[in-house]
Amino acid sequence: MKNNREKLVIRTSIISIISNIVLASFKAFVGLLSNSIAIISDAVNNLSDALSSIITIVGTKLAGKAPDQKHPYGYGRIEYITSLIVSAIVLYAGITALVESIKKIINPEIPDYSTITLIILIAGIIVKFILGIYVKKKGKEVNSDSLVASGSDAFNDAILSISVLASAIIYLIFDISIEAYVGVLLSIFIIKTGLELIKDSVDNMLGLRVESDLSRAIKKEITKEKDVQGAYDLVLNDYGPDKYLGSVHIEVADTLSVSDIDKISRRVSKTILKKYGVLLHTIGVYSVNTKDKKVIETKQEITKIVFSHKGILQMHGFYLDEEDKSISFDIIIDFKIKNREELYKEIYNEVKNKYKDYKIEITLDIDVSD
Repeated sequence: MKNNREKLVIRTSIISIISNIVLASFKAFVGLLSNSIAIISDAVNNLSDALSSIITIVGTKLAGKAPDQKHPYGYGRIEYITSLIVSAIVLYAGITALVESIKKIINPEIPDYSTITLIILIAGIIVKFILGIYVKKKGKEVNSDSLVASGSDAFNDAILSISVLASAIIYLIFDISIEAYVGVLLSIFIIKTGLELIKDSVDNMLGLRVESDLSRAIKKEITKEKDVQGAYDLVLNDYGPDKYLGSVHIEVADTLSVSDIDKISRRVSKTILKKYGVLLHTIGVYSVNTKDKKVIETKQEITKIVFSHKGILQMHGFYLDEEDKSISFDIIIDFKIKNREELYKEIYNEVKNKYKDYKIEITLDIDVSD
Protein backbone atom coordinates (compact mmCIF):
# COMPACT_ATOMS: atom_id res chain seq x y z
CA MET A 1 0.00 0.00 0.00
CA LYS A 2 2.86 2.33 0.96
CA ASN A 3 4.75 1.60 -2.31
CA ASN A 4 1.57 2.04 -4.38
CA ARG A 5 0.93 5.41 -2.75
CA GLU A 6 4.48 6.55 -3.45
CA LYS A 7 4.32 5.43 -7.10
CA LEU A 8 0.99 7.15 -7.68
CA VAL A 9 2.16 10.42 -6.09
CA ILE A 10 5.33 10.40 -8.22
CA ARG A 11 3.52 9.46 -11.45
CA THR A 12 0.90 12.18 -10.94
CA SER A 13 3.59 14.73 -10.08
CA ILE A 14 5.54 13.87 -13.25
CA ILE A 15 2.44 14.42 -15.38
CA SER A 16 1.95 17.76 -13.62
CA ILE A 17 5.60 18.72 -14.21
CA ILE A 18 5.48 17.99 -17.93
CA SER A 19 2.17 19.84 -18.37
CA ASN A 20 3.35 22.91 -16.46
CA ILE A 21 6.72 23.11 -18.20
CA VAL A 22 5.05 22.94 -21.64
CA LEU A 23 2.52 25.59 -20.62
CA ALA A 24 5.17 27.82 -19.04
CA SER A 25 7.36 27.62 -22.16
CA PHE A 26 4.57 28.56 -24.54
CA LYS A 27 3.23 31.32 -22.29
CA ALA A 28 6.68 32.82 -21.69
CA PHE A 29 7.36 32.82 -25.46
CA VAL A 30 4.00 34.40 -26.26
CA GLY A 31 4.31 36.83 -23.33
CA LEU A 32 7.67 38.10 -24.56
CA LEU A 33 6.43 38.41 -28.16
CA SER A 34 3.26 40.24 -27.16
CA ASN A 35 5.02 42.28 -24.45
CA SER A 36 2.41 41.11 -21.89
CA ILE A 37 3.46 41.06 -18.23
CA ALA A 38 0.20 39.31 -17.32
CA ILE A 39 0.99 36.35 -19.59
CA ILE A 40 4.59 36.25 -18.34
CA SER A 41 3.32 36.26 -14.73
CA ASP A 42 1.02 33.39 -15.65
CA ALA A 43 4.02 31.54 -17.13
CA VAL A 44 6.05 32.10 -13.94
CA ASN A 45 3.15 30.65 -11.95
CA ASN A 46 3.16 27.53 -14.16
CA LEU A 47 6.92 27.20 -13.71
CA SER A 48 6.63 27.45 -9.93
CA ASP A 49 3.96 24.70 -10.08
CA ALA A 50 6.39 22.47 -11.97
CA LEU A 51 9.13 23.13 -9.43
CA SER A 52 6.67 22.40 -6.63
CA SER A 53 5.90 19.02 -8.18
CA ILE A 54 9.61 18.21 -8.42
CA ILE A 55 10.05 18.97 -4.72
CA THR A 56 6.95 16.90 -3.95
CA ILE A 57 8.60 13.91 -5.66
CA VAL A 58 11.83 14.41 -3.72
CA GLY A 59 9.90 14.77 -0.46
CA THR A 60 7.83 11.66 -1.14
CA LYS A 61 10.94 9.58 -1.87
CA LEU A 62 12.75 10.78 1.25
CA ALA A 63 9.63 10.37 3.41
CA GLY A 64 9.36 6.77 2.24
CA LYS A 65 12.72 5.79 3.77
CA ALA A 66 12.52 2.96 6.29
CA PRO A 67 12.84 3.78 10.01
CA ASP A 68 16.31 3.41 11.50
CA GLN A 69 17.97 3.67 14.89
CA LYS A 70 18.31 7.44 14.68
CA HIS A 71 14.75 8.00 13.39
CA PRO A 72 12.68 5.08 14.74
CA TYR A 73 9.42 6.75 13.71
CA GLY A 74 10.47 7.03 10.08
CA TYR A 75 10.94 10.04 7.81
CA GLY A 76 7.30 10.86 7.02
CA ARG A 77 7.51 14.41 8.36
CA ILE A 78 9.94 15.31 5.56
CA GLU A 79 6.83 15.83 3.41
CA TYR A 80 5.94 18.78 5.65
CA ILE A 81 9.42 20.27 5.23
CA THR A 82 9.29 19.97 1.44
CA SER A 83 5.81 21.46 1.55
CA LEU A 84 7.28 24.48 3.34
CA ILE A 85 9.94 24.82 0.62
CA VAL A 86 7.25 24.66 -2.08
CA SER A 87 5.30 27.35 -0.24
CA ALA A 88 8.35 29.62 -0.16
CA ILE A 89 8.85 29.15 -3.93
CA VAL A 90 5.23 30.07 -4.62
CA LEU A 91 5.57 33.17 -2.41
CA TYR A 92 8.79 34.22 -4.14
CA ALA A 93 7.18 33.78 -7.58
CA GLY A 94 4.27 35.97 -6.51
CA ILE A 95 6.50 38.74 -5.15
CA THR A 96 8.67 38.71 -8.30
CA ALA A 97 5.61 38.92 -10.55
CA LEU A 98 4.20 41.78 -8.45
CA VAL A 99 7.42 43.80 -8.77
CA GLU A 100 7.44 43.36 -12.56
CA SER A 101 3.75 44.30 -12.83
CA ILE A 102 4.26 47.49 -10.84
CA LYS A 103 7.18 48.40 -13.10
CA LYS A 104 4.83 48.00 -16.09
CA ILE A 105 2.28 50.31 -14.46
CA ILE A 106 4.94 52.97 -13.83
CA ASN A 107 6.46 52.56 -17.30
CA PRO A 108 3.59 51.24 -19.46
CA GLU A 109 4.27 49.37 -22.68
CA ILE A 110 1.72 48.60 -25.36
CA PRO A 111 0.94 44.88 -25.61
CA ASP A 112 0.72 43.20 -29.01
CA TYR A 113 -1.75 40.33 -28.89
CA SER A 114 -2.11 37.95 -31.82
CA THR A 115 -4.35 35.04 -32.72
CA ILE A 116 -1.70 32.55 -31.54
CA THR A 117 -1.66 34.34 -28.14
CA LEU A 118 -5.37 33.76 -27.65
CA ILE A 119 -5.14 30.14 -28.83
CA ILE A 120 -2.34 29.35 -26.36
CA LEU A 121 -4.21 31.03 -23.50
CA ILE A 122 -7.39 29.05 -24.26
CA ALA A 123 -5.39 25.80 -24.59
CA GLY A 124 -3.71 26.55 -21.25
CA ILE A 125 -7.06 27.04 -19.54
CA ILE A 126 -8.38 23.71 -20.85
CA VAL A 127 -5.18 21.84 -19.86
CA LYS A 128 -5.23 23.34 -16.37
CA PHE A 129 -8.86 22.38 -15.77
CA ILE A 130 -8.21 18.79 -16.88
CA LEU A 131 -4.97 18.65 -14.86
CA GLY A 132 -6.77 19.98 -11.79
CA ILE A 133 -9.46 17.29 -11.97
CA TYR A 134 -6.90 14.51 -12.46
CA VAL A 135 -4.40 15.57 -9.76
CA LYS A 136 -7.08 16.29 -7.16
CA LYS A 137 -8.76 12.93 -7.80
CA LYS A 138 -5.47 11.04 -7.41
CA GLY A 139 -4.64 13.04 -4.30
CA LYS A 140 -7.88 11.99 -2.64
CA GLU A 141 -7.30 8.37 -3.62
CA VAL A 142 -4.02 8.19 -1.69
CA ASN A 143 -4.82 10.84 0.94
CA SER A 144 -2.04 13.14 -0.25
CA ASP A 145 -2.57 16.74 0.86
CA SER A 146 0.16 17.95 -1.50
CA LEU A 147 -1.55 16.44 -4.55
CA VAL A 148 -4.99 17.70 -3.49
CA ALA A 149 -3.48 21.17 -3.04
CA SER A 150 -1.78 20.94 -6.46
CA GLY A 151 -5.10 19.98 -8.04
CA SER A 152 -6.86 22.91 -6.42
CA ASP A 153 -4.00 25.18 -7.48
CA ALA A 154 -4.45 24.02 -11.08
CA PHE A 155 -8.11 25.10 -10.96
CA ASN A 156 -7.03 28.48 -9.58
CA ASP A 157 -4.46 28.80 -12.37
CA ALA A 158 -7.19 28.18 -14.95
CA ILE A 159 -9.27 30.96 -13.43
CA LEU A 160 -6.26 33.29 -13.44
CA SER A 161 -5.58 32.46 -17.09
CA ILE A 162 -9.21 33.32 -17.87
CA SER A 163 -8.58 36.80 -16.39
CA VAL A 164 -5.49 37.20 -18.60
CA LEU A 165 -7.53 36.11 -21.63
CA ALA A 166 -10.25 38.59 -20.67
CA SER A 167 -7.71 41.45 -20.49
CA ALA A 168 -6.40 40.51 -23.96
CA ILE A 169 -9.94 40.50 -25.41
CA ILE A 170 -10.72 43.86 -23.78
CA TYR A 171 -7.61 45.34 -25.37
CA LEU A 172 -8.40 43.93 -28.81
CA ILE A 173 -12.02 45.17 -28.72
CA PHE A 174 -11.77 48.47 -26.80
CA ASP A 175 -8.07 49.27 -27.20
CA ILE A 176 -7.74 49.57 -23.41
CA SER A 177 -4.70 47.93 -21.80
CA ILE A 178 -5.35 46.60 -18.30
CA GLU A 179 -2.90 43.68 -18.42
CA ALA A 180 -0.40 45.31 -16.00
CA TYR A 181 -3.19 45.69 -13.44
CA VAL A 182 -4.31 42.13 -14.10
CA GLY A 183 -0.69 41.14 -13.48
CA VAL A 184 -0.86 42.84 -10.07
CA LEU A 185 -4.05 40.94 -9.21
CA LEU A 186 -2.48 37.66 -10.33
CA SER A 187 0.61 38.39 -8.24
CA ILE A 188 -1.44 39.17 -5.14
CA PHE A 189 -3.38 35.96 -5.62
CA ILE A 190 -0.12 33.96 -5.91
CA ILE A 191 1.31 35.67 -2.80
CA LYS A 192 -1.88 34.89 -0.87
CA THR A 193 -1.64 31.25 -1.94
CA GLY A 194 2.01 31.11 -0.86
CA LEU A 195 1.24 32.53 2.57
CA GLU A 196 -1.63 30.09 3.06
CA LEU A 197 0.61 27.16 2.08
CA ILE A 198 3.28 28.33 4.52
CA LYS A 199 0.69 28.52 7.30
CA ASP A 200 -0.52 24.98 6.52
CA SER A 201 3.04 23.64 6.49
CA VAL A 202 3.92 25.30 9.80
CA ASP A 203 0.67 24.03 11.35
CA ASN A 204 1.56 20.46 10.34
CA MET A 205 5.07 20.81 11.75
CA LEU A 206 3.78 22.23 15.03
CA GLY A 207 1.13 19.51 15.33
CA LEU A 208 -2.56 19.84 14.55
CA ARG A 209 -5.59 18.65 16.44
CA VAL A 210 -6.74 15.22 15.31
CA GLU A 211 -9.66 15.36 12.88
CA SER A 212 -12.93 14.99 14.78
CA ASP A 213 -14.25 12.22 12.52
CA LEU A 214 -11.15 10.09 13.11
CA SER A 215 -10.90 10.60 16.88
CA ARG A 216 -14.61 9.98 17.44
CA ALA A 217 -14.60 6.91 15.22
CA ILE A 218 -11.63 5.42 17.10
CA LYS A 219 -13.19 6.06 20.51
CA LYS A 220 -16.48 4.61 19.35
CA GLU A 221 -14.71 1.51 18.05
CA ILE A 222 -12.86 1.07 21.34
CA THR A 223 -16.07 1.23 23.39
CA LYS A 224 -17.51 -1.59 21.27
CA GLU A 225 -15.05 -3.86 23.06
CA LYS A 226 -16.70 -5.87 25.79
CA ASP A 227 -16.02 -4.51 29.32
CA VAL A 228 -14.77 -1.14 28.06
CA GLN A 229 -17.03 1.53 29.59
CA GLY A 230 -15.38 4.57 28.04
CA ALA A 231 -12.42 5.82 25.98
CA TYR A 232 -10.65 9.08 26.88
CA ASP A 233 -7.45 11.10 26.42
CA LEU A 234 -6.86 9.92 22.86
CA VAL A 235 -3.51 11.35 21.74
CA LEU A 236 -2.34 10.78 18.16
CA ASN A 237 1.15 11.88 17.13
CA ASP A 238 1.49 12.60 13.43
CA TYR A 239 4.71 11.29 11.85
CA GLY A 240 3.71 12.10 8.27
CA PRO A 241 0.62 11.54 6.10
CA ASP A 242 -1.33 8.51 7.38
CA LYS A 243 1.34 7.74 10.00
CA TYR A 244 -0.21 7.98 13.47
CA LEU A 245 1.16 6.64 16.75
CA GLY A 246 -0.88 7.25 19.85
CA SER A 247 -2.20 6.43 23.27
CA VAL A 248 -5.59 6.27 24.97
CA HIS A 249 -7.17 5.64 28.37
CA ILE A 250 -10.01 3.14 28.75
CA GLU A 251 -12.44 2.80 31.65
CA VAL A 252 -12.97 -0.72 32.97
CA ALA A 253 -14.55 -2.19 36.09
CA ASP A 254 -12.30 -2.61 39.14
CA THR A 255 -13.33 -6.27 39.28
CA LEU A 256 -11.31 -7.19 36.19
CA SER A 257 -7.98 -8.98 36.59
CA VAL A 258 -4.68 -7.86 35.06
CA SER A 259 -4.99 -10.76 32.65
CA ASP A 260 -8.45 -9.56 31.56
CA ILE A 261 -7.20 -6.02 30.96
CA ASP A 262 -4.18 -7.27 29.04
CA LYS A 263 -6.43 -9.23 26.67
CA ILE A 264 -8.69 -6.21 26.18
CA SER A 265 -5.70 -3.94 25.43
CA ARG A 266 -4.30 -6.34 22.85
CA ARG A 267 -7.65 -6.69 21.08
CA VAL A 268 -8.18 -2.93 21.03
CA SER A 269 -4.68 -2.28 19.60
CA LYS A 270 -5.14 -4.91 16.91
CA THR A 271 -8.60 -3.65 15.90
CA ILE A 272 -7.61 0.04 15.67
CA LEU A 273 -4.44 -0.74 13.69
CA LYS A 274 -6.32 -2.92 11.23
CA LYS A 275 -9.29 -0.59 10.75
CA TYR A 276 -7.66 2.87 10.94
CA GLY A 277 -3.93 2.23 10.47
CA VAL A 278 -3.29 3.85 13.86
CA LEU A 279 -0.82 2.22 16.25
CA LEU A 280 -1.93 2.64 19.86
CA HIS A 281 1.37 1.90 21.58
CA THR A 282 0.00 2.73 25.05
CA ILE A 283 -3.40 1.95 26.53
CA GLY A 284 -3.84 3.30 30.04
CA VAL A 285 -6.58 2.20 32.42
CA TYR A 286 -9.11 4.05 34.57
CA SER A 287 -10.60 1.77 37.19
CA VAL A 288 -14.33 2.26 37.77
CA ASN A 289 -15.78 1.64 41.24
CA THR A 290 -18.53 -0.95 40.99
CA LYS A 291 -18.81 -2.37 44.53
CA ASP A 292 -20.11 0.54 46.58
CA LYS A 293 -23.34 2.50 46.09
CA LYS A 294 -21.92 5.33 48.18
CA VAL A 295 -19.12 5.75 45.67
CA ILE A 296 -21.63 5.98 42.81
CA GLU A 297 -23.61 8.65 44.69
CA THR A 298 -20.44 10.60 45.46
CA LYS A 299 -19.48 10.53 41.79
CA GLN A 300 -22.91 11.88 40.81
CA GLU A 301 -22.63 14.72 43.35
CA ILE A 302 -19.15 15.72 42.21
CA THR A 303 -20.25 15.52 38.57
CA LYS A 304 -22.97 18.08 39.34
CA ILE A 305 -20.41 20.38 40.95
CA VAL A 306 -18.02 20.13 38.02
CA PHE A 307 -20.59 20.65 35.28
CA SER A 308 -22.26 23.55 37.09
CA HIS A 309 -19.39 25.59 35.67
CA LYS A 310 -19.31 26.80 32.07
CA GLY A 311 -16.52 25.55 29.86
CA ILE A 312 -16.26 22.01 31.21
CA LEU A 313 -16.04 19.60 28.29
CA GLN A 314 -15.45 16.34 30.10
CA MET A 315 -14.98 14.58 33.45
CA HIS A 316 -13.59 11.06 33.57
CA GLY A 317 -11.35 8.65 35.43
CA PHE A 318 -13.27 9.01 38.69
CA TYR A 319 -12.07 6.82 41.54
CA LEU A 320 -12.73 6.88 45.27
CA ASP A 321 -10.37 4.98 47.56
CA GLU A 322 -12.03 4.63 50.95
CA GLU A 323 -8.99 3.01 52.49
CA ASP A 324 -6.66 5.81 51.41
CA LYS A 325 -9.45 8.41 51.87
CA SER A 326 -8.80 9.89 48.45
CA ILE A 327 -10.91 11.00 45.48
CA SER A 328 -9.34 11.40 42.05
CA PHE A 329 -10.65 12.30 38.59
CA ASP A 330 -9.73 14.25 35.45
CA ILE A 331 -11.45 17.26 33.91
CA ILE A 332 -11.09 18.91 30.51
CA ILE A 333 -11.69 22.64 30.22
CA ASP A 334 -12.43 24.30 26.89
CA PHE A 335 -9.53 26.29 25.37
CA LYS A 336 -12.01 29.15 24.92
CA ILE A 337 -11.94 29.74 28.68
CA LYS A 338 -9.35 32.48 29.15
CA ASN A 339 -8.21 31.54 32.66
CA ARG A 340 -8.41 27.77 32.81
CA GLU A 341 -6.21 27.52 35.89
CA GLU A 342 -8.51 29.82 37.85
CA LEU A 343 -11.55 27.72 36.93
CA TYR A 344 -9.64 24.58 37.91
CA LYS A 345 -8.86 26.02 41.37
CA GLU A 346 -12.49 27.07 41.82
CA ILE A 347 -13.72 23.53 41.11
CA TYR A 348 -11.02 22.02 43.30
CA ASN A 349 -11.96 24.23 46.25
CA GLU A 350 -15.69 23.43 45.90
CA VAL A 351 -15.04 19.68 45.87
CA LYS A 352 -12.54 19.97 48.74
CA ASN A 353 -14.97 21.95 50.88
CA LYS A 354 -17.70 19.36 50.36
CA TYR A 355 -15.44 16.37 51.02
CA LYS A 356 -13.07 17.72 53.67
CA ASP A 357 -12.17 14.26 54.99
CA TYR A 358 -10.74 13.18 51.62
CA LYS A 359 -7.57 13.93 49.77
CA ILE A 360 -8.68 15.46 46.47
CA GLU A 361 -6.67 14.87 43.30
CA ILE A 362 -7.99 16.56 40.17
CA THR A 363 -5.97 16.33 36.94
CA LEU A 364 -6.47 19.15 34.43
CA ASP A 365 -6.30 17.32 31.11
CA ILE A 366 -5.64 19.01 27.77
CA ASP A 367 -8.39 19.05 25.15
CA VAL A 368 -6.36 17.21 22.51
CA SER A 369 -9.13 15.36 20.66
CA ASP A 370 -12.92 15.27 20.33
